[in-house]
Amino acid sequence: MFAQTFRFADQRSQWTAFQSRMRSAFEPRKPRHRLLRFVLGVIGLGLLALLVFFSVFVGAAMIAVGLAYRLWRRRGKPMTARAKGRADVVEGEFRVVAPRALPRDRNADAAR
Repeated sequence: MFAQTFRFADQRSQWTAFQSRMRSAFEPRKPRHRLLRFVLGVIGLGLLALLVFFSVFVGAAMIAVGLAYRLWRRRGKPMTARAKGRADVVEGEFRVVAPRALPRDRNADAAR
């Protein structure tokens, strides 16, 4: 049995002893040996790199599945508005501007 199991002191000392035991039970303690501390640090960094590596692939898979779902939903439907009509017709409103109304760019004429 533990030494503090049958302590019949006042309630306050029992509570502080309980708090101390609970706090020390869940505190992460570093080992004193330098080599063991280094090895555990490298293991921790490796675990962190592994988690980041897998999270990137999970994110990329989620994006790929979303894109595949969108493409699957749109299959059989035309991709553009031009696919409905003729391919050589662009719809819109146009206005012809007289060449003398355009400002002259001397650098563009020199480059020709």
